[in-house]
Amino acid sequence: MTAPHPRLSINQATIKKTTAAEAIRVTTVAGIGAIGLWREQVQDAGLDETAKMIAGSGLRYSTHCRGGWFTAEEGPTRTAALDDNRVAIDETAALAAAGAAGSRAVLVLVVGGLPDGSRDLVGARERVRDAIARLAPHAQQQGVQLALEPLHPMYASDRSVLSTLDQALDIAADFAPEVVGVTVDTFHLWWDPNVLDAIARAGREGRIATYQVCDWKTPLEADNLLSRHYPGDGVIDFSGMTHAVEATGYTGDVEVELLNQAIWDTDPAEAVRRTAEGFERAVAPYLSAP
Repeated sequence: MTAPHPRLSINQATIKKTTAAEAIRVTTVAGIGAIGLWREQVQDAGLDETAKMIAGSGLRYSTHCRGGWFTAEEGPTRTAALDDNRVAIDETAALAAAGAAGSRAVLVLVVGGLPDGSRDLVGARERVRDAIARLAPHAQQQGVQLALEPLHPMYASDRSVLSTLDQALDIAADFAPEVVGVTVDTFHLWWDPNVLDAIARAGREGRIATYQVCDWKTPLEADNLLSRHYPGDGVIDFSGMTHAVEATGYTGDVEVELLNQAIWDTDPAEAVRRTAEGFERAVAPYLSAP
């Protein structure tokens, strides 16, 4: 097998059953240059210890996953969510600082769905805007970019009231681009007939914080959250979206984030190998060198 593409990053969701140490080791052994970790595993290992492991690995840190979940109305739940996001911002800053040159202090935000019993989608989106306004000063102080991630509309009720890139950009527009950007994820956006124009807009505004790739294949899994597939195994044409992201001048790492039980049940080293293989076939031809 050829060496992995130099811009490939492994998001730990792809190898969810690993600890932070195992994820770092498997990624490094595979010859991949970047990683994005999830908060649960970082907290299990401890932030200081994880930062030391990142520093010793020579890996770039591509994103920190994830913050958000702040659509609740005013009260203890919303206050706790905002406080937790401030902790996530601090984690992001520490881990990116520990990473190799080219690391990015990007905190991916999945904003949350409708609160229990609510049908007020507009109000929930406004509370997202308010939450970003409250978090932005701390993010700016820490040098962290908040990356709003729109999710496929099937998740609007329970995971993200932002379903399109334009919706995310409309909220981000209130803030400096180095403070609030967006996540472009092929799984969530491939269906949108306006996505190429929205990517171009994100580029003009300097807001593409990260580009994530994985594939869509039907039928979906019984749990639709776990329906992501290796690049090239489904129906997404990666050429258009990847060319569009490249045309904006984005030169950062490209993460593969796979939530899929069968992949999680695969040996992590094999899952990483298959990820790199699919990436090389389906995505790499449309990427520039770093």
